[in-house]
Amino acid sequence: MRTLFGTDGIRGRADEFPLDDPTMFALGQALGHRLQAHSANPLLLLGMDTRQSGPRIARALAAGITAGGGWARLIGVVPTPAVAYLSRIIDAAAGISISASHNPFEDNGVKVFGHDGMKLSDALEKEIEDELLALRDEGAEVPAVDLPSSPDLVRLYEDFLCEALGEHMLEGRVVWLDAGNGAAFEIAPRVFRRVGADVRVMNAEPDGRNINLNSGALHPEGLAAAVRADDEAALGVAFDGDADRAIFVDDKGNIRNGDEILYLWATTAERNGTLEGNTVVATVMSNLGFEKKLAADGIRLLRAPVGDKYVLEMMIANGALLGGEQSGHVIDLAVHTTGDGVHTGLVISDLVSSADRPFSQLETFEPMPQVLINQRVRAKPSLHTLPGYTRLLAESEDELGDRGRILVRYSGTENLVRVMVEGESQASITRVAERLRQSLEQAIGE
Repeated sequence: MRTLFGTDGIRGRADEFPLDDPTMFALGQALGHRLQAHSANPLLLLGMDTRQSGPRIARALAAGITAGGGWARLIGVVPTPAVAYLSRIIDAAAGISISASHNPFEDNGVKVFGHDGMKLSDALEKEIEDELLALRDEGAEVPAVDLPSSPDLVRLYEDFLCEALGEHMLEGRVVWLDAGNGAAFEIAPRVFRRVGADVRVMNAEPDGRNINLNSGALHPEGLAAAVRADDEAALGVAFDGDADRAIFVDDKGNIRNGDEILYLWATTAERNGTLEGNTVVATVMSNLGFEKKLAADGIRLLRAPVGDKYVLEMMIANGALLGGEQSGHVIDLAVHTTGDGVHTGLVISDLVSSADRPFSQLETFEPMPQVLINQRVRAKPSLHTLPGYTRLLAESEDELGDRGRILVRYSGTENLVRVMVEGESQASITRVAERLRQSLEQAIGE
């Protein structure tokens, strides 16, 4: 069983185990060893977001990769999907994104992609983890390495993004971008300008400590206010820290989440005859109203566990080309192997630009009332082993019947348990969710 690799790579507090120098050096060594099946001197690409701890982690990884018989090349500050894309097109043995996505700057992480742009298998992650723990020497000094960035690789990624639309496709359209002081702070504005948009940017001044801070996809309220105050704005796009997801704001300042974006993308593709198998993959978190409206439109929705890795697995297994999460993480498998917030932003901007009415008038679905409550936990035992909670869950499910649903799960990246309840009445589902949260707080709360 893996203990360091979670559903989204390795995450933790920067400068602490497992993101300390000895562990990152050992991870680099283990990757260098394990990936020699790809080539005798495997190339590993490194990309990072804007956290102040990123360069230190990159240097420790690069030193370890060199010691393990490989060589490292730093792309620079780029979105996580850039690492996946570039690993695939230049046939690198692997790519490593140094980011903790939506987490605060104090955290960081590493996510590893294979030469095919896909996340590594659980089995290979387990082998790498076992070796790095055996190699790790807490007292070892990490050698200094020279690690210049690679603007030529950044340009390749930007060219790929622009190919989705072509020059001048957004000519004359005013688009607001909230970079969240993260990885897209330079790339997103450049790409949107290359396709003709009149770009207005906010939260694009990273200082190493302000990533995701009251900004971006986690806090789109500021973007909504900016778009609402701009009579010329067609829409706004907010990215999270590593820009693998996007949340949208329409021309009236209404926030549109990933379910709505998936709906608009899927129904447009269905009308154009490009929705493979008339199937979309979402997760167990997606709104029940979304599923019912898709069904009414003749589109099948499949639900995967939370996590883009599981969405992608279900897409491949069922021949679907479009899938994503309510959080705004959308995978367009026709061109990409992972979610890409900038690509999603461009596609939806083009969809809005091509429509015969403003974004705010594009029909989506009537969402069923939904509430999500987080509770910090000190441990993550199986929820079925908590008798008081399981009794209350059974009572709550009986109360909702077939008029709603309950989903309780642990976060894969934080010490949280998440309680989601859907139903016909906002007041009743809030009451049910809070009762369940209190039960979990008593049993395992931090």
